[in-house]
This record gives sequence, structure tokens and C-alpha cells, in this order.
Amino acid sequence: RRSTMWKLPLLLLLTSSVRAFTVPQRAAVRSTGSLFSSVTDTDKFVKGPRIVRDELPVVYVYDHCPFCVRVRLALGIKNVKHNVYFMANDDIPTPTKLVGKKIAPIFELPEDNLVMAESMDIILKVDSDERFGETGLLKPASGREDLKAWQKSVQLLLRTLQRPRYVATGLLPEFQQLDGRHAFIKNHQLPPYEKSEWKGNGEDNPGMPMDEKLKLYAEAMAKDPAPLIEELNAKLVELDDIVYSEHYCTEGGLCLDDVDLWARLRSITIVRGVQWPAKLRAYMDNLSALGDVPLYDAMAL
Repeated sequence: RRSTMWKLPLLLLLTSSVRAFTVPQRAAVRSTGSLFSSVTDTDKFVKGPRIVRDELPVVYVYDHCPFCVRVRLALGIKNVKHNVYFMANDDIPTPTKLVGKKIAPIFELPEDNLVMAESMDIILKVDSDERFGETGLLKPASGREDLKAWQKSVQLLLRTLQRPRYVATGLLPEFQQLDGRHAFIKNHQLPPYEKSEWKGNGEDNPGMPMDEKLKLYAEAMAKDPAPLIEELNAKLVELDDIVYSEHYCTEGGLCLDDVDLWARLRSITIVRGVQWPAKLRAYMDNLSALGDVPLYDAMAL
């Protein structure tokens, strides 16, 4: 009997954890809007063979950074094995030694003695190189203005919800130490403050004292997020209406629109209580599995 008692919790634990090791299996979610045609599972992107170079590429990133996530997602979609080096947020020497300044992401290709920055340049480099599988795998960006307008419409809302949570979790690799958390708070303003008010722009404007910044971040985490989450839920419904399918956001297949949009949406999963429309949630899960980049649901605050 005692054996049965301990086996049951273990079984439940394994069952709840299994999705971390598998590709989500869902029934296709079809768009009901007149702008889009029906999409089925046959339209899913099929990942190519695993690409493993003798010397693995390295990406230097911050986990929360959407530009860094772009590169990680693209490499995952192309099935290129690579090493991920998470830099502390206050680490200035590492990126400076590589490219001359504090910036992320950085891509290092040891076999070519190549180091480069800028997320889209990195992606285009990899996707045009036959050593990394089929070239031109990711279709070009469509230039859709509706996606850009939506992103702009939620910019301040997401800064308010996401930025305090990045540092409050204590789990993101770039914020494992207090210095990294303080470096982020020092340089990243919360609405309604502008960057110049927060950081300053010279001797005449030294910016906000650090103690005040810390206080504002603490107050943002302590405040009831319900009204902001309700607003965000409504905005996600709007986005769900213009995302083409659960497999890609723009008609015609997986493209750089997805690389950019998904990388930005990923950070929303750090906010607990968000209600995702079915198609959009399936989109998040599908690309997370396809690109081998985890979401934040398990650590959401």
C-alpha cells in the first residue's frame, strides 16, 4: 500500500511534466474571420534534419530580450544546434570584447572566426548559408502594417507589466545577481516616464535617483494588475483576429513576421492571469516547440 501511495504522486508529476519534452499536439484551430482561409495540420512547417557543426555556433543573449529571442527562434526552426551563452545584465566586458560595445544578441561562428551583431542580420546570414540546411527557409517579412500598429498599441502596457516581473522572478539568467537586476532597473524606465527623465542625458539632467527607481519597480509589482491584464486580454483578442493560423501569422507560411511577432509575445507569458484566445495560444505553443525556445508560464507572476 505504501508503494502505491508514493507512486501516484510520481505518476502525476511525470504526466504534468511530459509537455516539456514533446511537441504540443492540438486539433487545428481555424480562423473564423472572412479575411483568412481555413488552415489544417497539413499546413504545419516541417522541420529539416538536425544540423550539427564540428564547432557549434554560439549566441550571446539575454533571455528576456526579444531581439535575442528572434535569433534563438530562427536557429531552432532551422534545427541548427548551437550553444547559448546567457550574459549577466551588468556584464559589459563580454560583449565589448566581442563587438566593441554592450549589445545583444551576438552571434559567433568559430569555424569562420566570425562575430556579428544585429538580430536580423544574423538570421539572414544563417538562412543564406548552405552549411545550415536549406537556404531561404524563412520567407521575407511581409511589411504588414496591422501587426506593427498592434505592437505599438501595447508598448506601454507591456512595459508596465513585463519589466518589473523580469527582475522580480529571480529566475532569468541575466538577473541571477543583484547587480544584474539593478543594471536593468537603472536603464529601463517604467511608464509614464520617458527615457530622458529616467536615465538622464548629461550633467544638466542626471536622471532619476536609483532609490526612486527601485521604489517605482516595487510599487509596480505590488499594485493589483487586474485592470491592466483585462486591457491586455482585450488586445490579445484583437491580435487573434489578425493572426492567420496557429502555425504562422501571415498567409503564405512561416516568415520573418513570425520571428519578430512571436519573440515579442513570448514575454507576455511571464504575466500570470492572462487569457489567451485559443488560436493565439496554440500559435505560442507551436512555435515554442518548433523553435525550441521555452515560454515563461511556469514562472509567471
